[in-house]
Amino acid sequence: MLSTNKLAALAFTAFVAFQAPAHADDAVVAKVGDLEIHQSELDLAVANLDPQLAQLPDDQKKVAALSAAIDVKLLAADATAEKLDQTDDFKKRMQYLTDRELHNAYFKKHVVDTVTDADVKARYDKEVAALPKQEEVHARHILVKTEDEAKDVIKQLDAGKDFAELAKEKSTDPNKDDGGDLGYFSRGRMVKEFEDAAFALEKGTYSKTPIKTDFGYHVIKVEDKRDAPPPPFDQVKDQVRQLVMRDKYLALLNQAKASAKVDIMDETLRKGYEDANKQPEPGAEPAPAPAPQQ
Repeated sequence: MLSTNKLAALAFTAFVAFQAPAHADDAVVAKVGDLEIHQSELDLAVANLDPQLAQLPDDQKKVAALSAAIDVKLLAADATAEKLDQTDDFKKRMQYLTDRELHNAYFKKHVVDTVTDADVKARYDKEVAALPKQEEVHARHILVKTEDEAKDVIKQLDAGKDFAELAKEKSTDPNKDDGGDLGYFSRGRMVKEFEDAAFALEKGTYSKTPIKTDFGYHVIKVEDKRDAPPPPFDQVKDQVRQLVMRDKYLALLNQAKASAKVDIMDETLRKGYEDANKQPEPGAEPAPAPAPQQ
């Protein structure tokens, strides 16, 4: 069950959310004295739940949101009676909240709602085309404890012994049952001595001398070489969508800034703002798309 403290913690979030007017066809879900809580308000409260409570089952989320809504209505009525809504501090805060929600609504209309699947796929194709080629090797290995054991393995391979079968028989690596198969890997994935030897071998060949690492002595066979394939579209489409949204958002901001000069009086703040809004260097890691302000 939800504790009273957890429900009370939702009050501020619910207060911010309850700004939408009720509609004529909007069902009343609860009454607090003469005040009504409508379905639209409850929906907003559910959508703005604290992340911890947002993980609850749907029925419990509705209870949590309704509990917060009731608390808010009760105290909001008392606050209005005390004319707290007429104070300068309250009016300034409401202006800020209004600006923030308008920002979010504009962001949704002109950024989120305009990004199509075709936009995302086109951006994916562009990013893939710009990726530098990265070589991968598909290798097997046989790991033994001593150099003499490794030399004996090479002799057996030279005599025609199957590499995978010999790995099952001789290797001390846990992957011996897979015939020593390491799959495809790129540079930086293996220890340097092993990596240098594997990438130096031609496809279909094995090392003619033992390769020593901290793990022991290896005999390596390269099964294949290829350029690393790009990540599948379905795997990265959400990140790519973020890139498209970021670019659309920045274009909107640049357009707005072009028609309204920004003057910052405090020198330290001005410099900080300018540094924070510098255009990224070519090739720099892109910033994620902005989320709607909370």
